[in-house]
Amino acid sequence: MTFPFIFWLNGSLKKDIYVSNHYHVSGSMAALLAISFLCFSLLSVPYVTGENDEGPYRGKYLGKINSYHHQVSGDVYAVNEYTFLLVGFNYDGNGADTFFWAGASNRPGPQGFIVPDEFGKTNILDRYHNKDFTLTLPDRKKMTEIKWLAVYDLNNQNNFGDIYIPEDFEPPHTQIGGTFSSRSNNISSAGIDVLDSKTIRLKEFTYSGRAKQTFFWIGVGSQPSSRGSKVPDERGYLDTIRTYNKETIILELPGDKTIFDIDWISVYDLDNNVNYGHVLIPDNLNVPPSLVQITPYDFSLPNCRQLHKDLQISWEVFGPQITFQLSGQVSQTEYMSFGLSGSDSSSQMIGADVVVAYIDDIRGYTVDYNITALSPCVQVLGRNKGVCRDIIVGGLDSFQLNTYSRKDGINTISCRRIIKSSDDGDKEILMDRGNYVVWAIGQLDSNNEPTFHTFYPKSDIVINFNTTEPVNDCFSFTKPINTPLPAWERSRITDATVRTFNAFLGPSGNLRGYRGITGHVSNGLAWYINGYMIPELFLKRGLSYTFNVRGGNNPHSPEYYHPMVITDEPKGGYDRLTDAKQREIRVLAGVEFTRRGRPKPTAAGPLCLSRYPPNYDRRLDDDFPTFKKFNRSLINICSDEPPALLEITPNITWPDTVYYNSFTHGYMGWKIHIIDSYTSLRSSGQSIASSFNVLLSAPILSLILWRVIINFNFKILIY
Repeated sequence: MTFPFIFWLNGSLKKDIYVSNHYHVSGSMAALLAISFLCFSLLSVPYVTGENDEGPYRGKYLGKINSYHHQVSGDVYAVNEYTFLLVGFNYDGNGADTFFWAGASNRPGPQGFIVPDEFGKTNILDRYHNKDFTLTLPDRKKMTEIKWLAVYDLNNQNNFGDIYIPEDFEPPHTQIGGTFSSRSNNISSAGIDVLDSKTIRLKEFTYSGRAKQTFFWIGVGSQPSSRGSKVPDERGYLDTIRTYNKETIILELPGDKTIFDIDWISVYDLDNNVNYGHVLIPDNLNVPPSLVQITPYDFSLPNCRQLHKDLQISWEVFGPQITFQLSGQVSQTEYMSFGLSGSDSSSQMIGADVVVAYIDDIRGYTVDYNITALSPCVQVLGRNKGVCRDIIVGGLDSFQLNTYSRKDGINTISCRRIIKSSDDGDKEILMDRGNYVVWAIGQLDSNNEPTFHTFYPKSDIVINFNTTEPVNDCFSFTKPINTPLPAWERSRITDATVRTFNAFLGPSGNLRGYRGITGHVSNGLAWYINGYMIPELFLKRGLSYTFNVRGGNNPHSPEYYHPMVITDEPKGGYDRLTDAKQREIRVLAGVEFTRRGRPKPTAAGPLCLSRYPPNYDRRLDDDFPTFKKFNRSLINICSDEPPALLEITPNITWPDTVYYNSFTHGYMGWKIHIIDSYTSLRSSGQSIASSFNVLLSAPILSLILWRVIINFNFKILIY
């Protein structure tokens, strides 16, 4: 079931959500989207430029309304086969029984039907003054099935104004294009679909991935050339594109560009100025307007580089200082980071010197960090290693905050630092050649510390900060309406006969993994118990259980030293907490205390790790529909040493819910439910099942439940 609504968000026209498979949304979600976005239907900011540069592209122009009475006027567009857009519509509101009215007779008359207003209502029309809004035909009727749309008074059978649908009218819809003309590097595709004015779908696209500086590339002219611009890949990255093997991907044209601004899309090698394959875009395509919201970028510095669809860095060199401005389309709990690579010959996180910028509820921050390991900052042999603030490792906070703002979902933060800092931990910004740089976007934890990044580059990025001419390849931010990715299946171990649990480490996945299951941030690793990622365990009071722990026993490793602990709080990382915070937590297993009161882990076993295969891009984790398929792609590497044993016997003093986690790092484990009887657990499950059986055997009750689910968008989760 789909709902044919049109949305207008911050002035950008939102097309019918069932126009293409790319934007298809389930009925209940569509209803929620409609309710949410219709509130914004009359706001006005610049639109996407139309094909003739005469203003925004709003769809196919039908013409001006023929005005007869009551000051009815305005322009009408077809957005798609179900939906009209009225622009600058006027009506004095003085009709007695007036509605939007449509029909298939030769001219407006009593034979017709009411078209709901912009709010989906069939109330008598009120006054309109220069309003822009959309009307959707009811009952899935199409424009090709009617001959006119009118403002009609049913009481007097009087037509106040109308517009006619041409007999051969073809409303906007997805257009099918050609295939990539392959020249080299195994470029091929089954064709392209132009879904709307900003969105192109490449079907069964193939590319070898061998060239180093190759991008999706658009431009004007009869053939592809170096005079064009990059298109972010299907995930918004502007890196060299990866290998594709008959994959269907969707590309969004950058910034405010539309298909009416380009003549071709190519796979182009910038290093050698070679076109590996391209598709020509026909003129005057009859496609729906874009669903994408466009927010113009705003930077005050002369140079700007687009790092990702949602992140840009601008800068200015003045004397011995350089001013940076980071602008990113991020949530309020996300950080932006940017800095100099840890290597002089590639973009590398290890050894990097970066600024982490974010805005909390009160102010903005630019914090200087040093990266010595891909882990949270931990103490190793008395020294702090990992992603650590400079002031913690004995350095200086070299980035001086200038300005910060958050507007339209975009954080803009500027700061200044010395080109050649006196801090030994700060890397010098080279002025005589290019600098290898790194960047990332990720979630902040509860202490406003950066966790494992969600977005980051895989290819090398070089920026010359001291150019003679200003550099600017930045474009406007765009934001489509995306449905949240469903989390992978949640696992529970409830078998009363299972008394031993094998615990080892594995990657936490991306949005569908640890973060999707727990709702917490992630540090990149998670506990795998009996082959499942962070399953919920059900343990009975009075029974003894053993955890065979293989989380790493080398305290010199900041990344892979994870003794297991069980506490009454969900975050973990007990060793990183202050003494005051530690006193607030009840440790149930895995820690003993020295005479001086210092915590010491007792379950540090040899390392057993599920790793990604060589050259795998972990940014693609969300492509796996289930954890089972994701897990099959991993490679297990385990030590032959015997595991550490963590033996527990929950008793009456244990809370009903406790958590297994890492002693050194936070956000790696999940829940243990302490129960009094497995019988009660099974009975609870049987009770639920029997309730459903009753409903299934009672049609009336089943119908009532079904109506409730539909009306209130309830979700029933069955583990």
